[in-house]
Amino acid sequence: MKNELSKNICRYRKEKGLTQEELAQKLGLTFQAVSKWETAQTLPDLTILPQLAGIFEVSIDRLLGFAAQEKPVTIYEEEYKSPGYYWGIQPSKMCLEVLELMPPVKRLKLLDIGCGEGKDSVFFAKVGYDVTAFDISDAGIEKTKILAHKAGVKVKVFKADLLDYRLDCKFDILFSSGVLHYIKPQYRTEIFNNYKEHTNPNGIHAFNVFVKKTFIPPAPEREPTAAKWITGELFTHYADWLIHECSEVIFDCNSSGISHRHAMNKILAQRLEGEI
Repeated sequence: MKNELSKNICRYRKEKGLTQEELAQKLGLTFQAVSKWETAQTLPDLTILPQLAGIFEVSIDRLLGFAAQEKPVTIYEEEYKSPGYYWGIQPSKMCLEVLELMPPVKRLKLLDIGCGEGKDSVFFAKVGYDVTAFDISDAGIEKTKILAHKAGVKVKVFKADLLDYRLDCKFDILFSSGVLHYIKPQYRTEIFNNYKEHTNPNGIHAFNVFVKKTFIPPAPEREPTAAKWITGELFTHYADWLIHECSEVIFDCNSSGISHRHAMNKILAQRLEGEI
């Protein structure tokens, strides 16, 4: 918790455009105190947490690094509680592209960001990757564990909020399918920089995002916490990486039982030596 709190104080301070001295003035403290919090040398007094949370406009739980539960975070929590698998158990096409681009001929650490019910995570584990995965849904995490157990593979899966969680160790592959629209625009650069910094040399990112098109009506789910990307926005985060694929497709979907369409951008990018 100490490291999470330190990182979050630094992150939320910068998001508010405050210097350490300006934050300290708001709290009636010295900037050295704030500096020590952000380097995890000391922790703020418990009585200061409400004031900090108020300045940053976040809950104390979020400040401490816990997934906030004061309101529903995903509309799929109830769907995932049903006996079947909402998204099925067949891996997405992008899994096969990762397998072709970076096969597990040696131990490769892979992170599935927003694993849902685990179909892609379990596929990656079955073909030989060392898989870690996270999701915000308790039911999704439980289903991932069940699917992995049935397949006889190990997936290290845990609960985390996409907006709060930051990587603190490196991976060879970062993968995310149909999830990154939950990252609000103002957080995207900071989160993607964290993902890039925690990718090993020659590692890859395989991501797709839903993009907004004026000629495509909103999806029937109307997810309250989603924020679509614009065409090409995803690609701008990888100007310093080798791009193996950047593409846009429009496809039909029936996930909600109502026929609709999506537009999606996909990127397969590789970090070469010396790049971040």
